[in-house]
Amino acid sequence: MSDNRVVLCGANAYEQKYYLNEQFAKLPQAVKDELQIICVLFTEEVGGVFTMVFEEDGSLSLETVAEETDIYYDEISSGLLVQEIRRNRQDFFESLKIYYRVFVQGESIEELLKEVEE
Repeated sequence: MSDNRVVLCGANAYEQKYYLNEQFAKLPQAVKDELQIICVLFTEEVGGVFTMVFEEDGSLSLETVAEETDIYYDEISSGLLVQEIRRNRQDFFESLKIYYRVFVQGESIEELLKEVEE
């Protein structure tokens, strides 16, 4: 990843592993559990590697890739599932964005709350 992006978490169907960036170890356990559920269920259903990455502006990207030799990976299904996750967990991701911008990037909570209200 470039210096301007920070991986939050990810799961790898090939190695059957989940990863949470140590930088986010202080997140509440319920949030960490939800992140793990999202990542692991994604790779269980679609396969490949799934990651959640904070962009420089604090937005959260959901990314999925697969090995070229993975004949079971379906790019269309993965794209649809990413859209469904975004839609169903929009408030959750917005809260993560605010957390990241305040506690990691050091932005003012008052300014962020003004942005959210607008």
